[in-house]
Parts: sequence; C-alpha cells; structure tokens
Amino acid sequence: MSSVLLLSCPDQQGIVAATADAIAAHGANIIHAEQYVKGAVDDEDSVFFQRLVFDLVRDDTSPDSFLEAFAPTAERFDMTVDLRDLSTPTPTAIMCSKQPHCLYDLLTRWRSGELPMDLRVVISNHDDHRGIAEHMGVPFVHLPVTKETKPQQEAQVLAALDEYGVDLVVMARYMQILSDDFISHFPMKIINIHHSFLPAFIGANPYRQAHERGVKLIGATGHYATADLDEGPIIAQDTHHVTHRETVAQLTAAGRDVETNVLARAVRAHLEHRVATYGNKTIVYA
Repeated sequence: MSSVLLLSCPDQQGIVAATADAIAAHGANIIHAEQYVKGAVDDEDSVFFQRLVFDLVRDDTSPDSFLEAFAPTAERFDMTVDLRDLSTPTPTAIMCSKQPHCLYDLLTRWRSGELPMDLRVVISNHDDHRGIAEHMGVPFVHLPVTKETKPQQEAQVLAALDEYGVDLVVMARYMQILSDDFISHFPMKIINIHHSFLPAFIGANPYRQAHERGVKLIGATGHYATADLDEGPIIAQDTHHVTHRETVAQLTAAGRDVETNVLARAVRAHLEHRVATYGNKTIVYA
C-alpha cells in the first residue's frame, strides 16, 4: 500500500535521518521524498516541511500501527504529521453555476482517470448542467438561491455534502460567495478558481473591462477558499499573453482555457496530497 506522509516542524539537525530511520524500522520502503525549509534565507523562523511517499511492504503493517510507531519521532521534533493513503481517492463534490467550462473539464478529466477523486455529487444553484452530470453518472443536486434564502440554501448544501460524505469541495465557477460559517466546515478543503485581474475588474464582465483597459496579460488563480474573499492560500496560477487585436470574445475564450487548466492543476495537487499550508501560503510539492 502506497502512503503519503506530510510533516512540518521547527527546522533542526537530524530530521531527515530520523524520519527515514523510523520509516525503515517499520518495514516501509521510501520511493519519493521532497523537503523545503521556510525561512532558511530570510529573517523568519525556519520551518521544515517534508513529503514522503512510501510503501508499507510488511503484511503486519497498517496506517494506525505506522503512526503509533512514528509517534516518538514526531514528539522528538515537535512535528505536525498527516498520513494519507494514495490508493483511496478523495470523496469530492463539484459546485457550479451557469458557466460550464470548468465543470465539463473536471468531469472529462475524472472520467478519463486523470484525477484521482471519488466524485460523489455535483451541486448547482442552476439546473442547466443536470444532463451532463447525470450522463457522466454523477448525482446532480439543484439548490436555487436568492439573496433572501442564502442561509437556508447553504444549510441545504452542507446537508447534501454530509449526505454524500464529501471531503473536498471544488468551486467550478460557482458564482456565489460562501459564508464564513460554510467555509469553517471545510478548512483548506474548498478550492476556488477566479481570473487573476483581482482586485481590479471586480464584478460582471471582467474580460470586457480588461479589453477596455487594453490589458496585455490575462490569467487565473486556483486557491483555497477562506473567510478573506479570494485571498486564500494560492495553489496554482498561470498567465496568457494577449494583444490589442483580441476581441472581448477572444479574451473570454482564452481566459476560460487558463481557468480550466489552473483549476485542474490545483485540484490534482490537492488530490495527490502535494499541498502543505503555512499561514496564508502553500508549499506545492512536485
């Protein structure tokens, strides 16, 4: 069984050796390791981060027995430890509104086996995409919302996520602002995508606004949703150069391409347990 160990602790001598020894002593074989020291080249306190992929090769080993055996090492270095099973896809929900591009892209990548997720449900405040979700074999839940019914609708969404046993929520251009209470149920487990013009060009028709300003660069940002709107830890970003020749429609199409690719990269990194958060930053392992 392949497992991923994500750990962090104050940087100090001997962490890598002690961690490798503890894993080997439990009959596991390390097949990939990557580490990063935050604060090593500035005035901040140094924090050590590491991601290890290993196989539990002995028949008498299990995740629980491994964590028990690893506990003395974790205590010695004051580690935060997170153990994940690579063979178990993450139970996931996609939330969407009327724009289809991110939803369709994720559904296609999931059906083709590109994304290691257990897609449990698609939830939308519009009924437009029921057909494609059900065609792909995914339950579709339509929960319309107005300004007046937002608290009740969010409660219904949370109930649906609980019913389907969801661990990760992907906002595939879900055009509603989630409340702080909603986000608190899924800390660092809600991934959002937006154009990278923010804080400029807020509101409707951002690409028309960009066209009117003659921008030369468009892009997208995939990040964890937090109480600070569109300011959560960034997982993935990309840009695309444009010129004065592009029309609003061409800018919009190019923007959608960037959004789908960035969102897929962000979701894949989370599903593969390659993201560690520290404050409002992320370490995204290769």
